[in-house]
Amino acid sequence: MNQISSTTSNATTGAFFMLAASLAFAGTNTLQSVLPWQFGMSSTGMAFWQYVIASVLALPMILRIGLANLRTRHPLVHEIRAFVSALGVHVFVYGFAAGVPIWQMVTLLATGPLFIILGSTMFLGERVSGARLLAALVGFVGAIIVSGVGVEGLTWHTAVPVLAAALWATTDVLTKYLAREETAETMTLSLLVLVTPNHLAILLLVNALGWLAPSLLPAGLATGFPFALPGGMGLVLLVLLGALTAAAQYLLAFAYRKADAAYLQPFGDLKVPLSGMVGWIALGQVPSVWFWPGAAMIVAASTFIFWVEGRGRVRRMATA
Repeated sequence: MNQISSTTSNATTGAFFMLAASLAFAGTNTLQSVLPWQFGMSSTGMAFWQYVIASVLALPMILRIGLANLRTRHPLVHEIRAFVSALGVHVFVYGFAAGVPIWQMVTLLATGPLFIILGSTMFLGERVSGARLLAALVGFVGAIIVSGVGVEGLTWHTAVPVLAAALWATTDVLTKYLAREETAETMTLSLLVLVTPNHLAILLLVNALGWLAPSLLPAGLATGFPFALPGGMGLVLLVLLGALTAAAQYLLAFAYRKADAAYLQPFGDLKVPLSGMVGWIALGQVPSVWFWPGAAMIVAASTFIFWVEGRGRVRRMATA
C-alpha cells in the first residue's frame, strides 16, 4: 500500500512540474514571436542568445552532474544530436519570424511522435505497439487539420514547424540509440555543453550564406548583424526568454524524475491550447476554426496512450 501511495504522489508531482513546464513553453513561444516582429531581431540571432542565456542559467545543473560524465564512446553521435537539436530550434524560431501564428506553430509539432516511431522502427529496429501507432496517426491527422490543408493550403511557412518536429524527432531517436550504452547524466550534460557552440555555428553559417548567396535563403532569415542585441524592453524580454527556456528544462527534468514519459504526455500536450490562448490574449492571434478540432484530436490521442499504458502499469504493479 505504501508503494502505491508513493507512486501516486510521484505521479501527481510529475504532472504538476509538467504543467509548469508547459506554461513556461507557452511563454517562450510568445516571446519568440514578439522579438522578431516588434524588436527587429533576426531569428538566428535570437535563438543563439536565447540558449547562451539558458546555458549560463543551467550552470548549476552542469556542475551538479559533473564534467566527468562527459566521457563517452560516441562523441560524433553526441555532436550530431546537439547540432540537429540546435538546427530544430533555428527552424522553429524562423517560423515565428516568418509570421506563422503561435497556435499553428505549436500544434504542428504534434507530428513529432510519428517521426519518432518511423525513425525508431527503421533505424533502431524497435517494435511499436498498435496503441502507440494509432495515437501517433490520430495526432498527425489532428496536426494536418490545424494546418488548414485543403482550406488555406499547405505553404512553405506552414511546413516549417513540421520540419522542426522532424529534426527534434531525430534528436529523440539518437537519444534512444545512445541510451542503450550511456547514462542519462552523460546525455544531458553533453547536450547542455554542446548546444550553444552548435547554435553559434548555425548562426555564422546562415549569415555567411546570406552574405555570399542570399538567394539560397528564405527572405529575412539572415537580416542584421548576427550578434546584435535589442535595447531597452527588447533586451529585458530576451533575458526573460532565456530564463524561461532554462526553467522549462529544469521543470522537465524534475517531471521525468518523478513519473514516466507515457503518463506525462497528456500534460505536456497542454502547451498546445496554452500557447494558443497566450498568443490570442497577448498578440491578438485568433486561432482558425480548424485549430479546435485538430487540437482536440491531439489531446485525445495523448490521453488514449495515457489510459492504455496506465492500465498496463497497474496490471504490472498488481502482479509484482
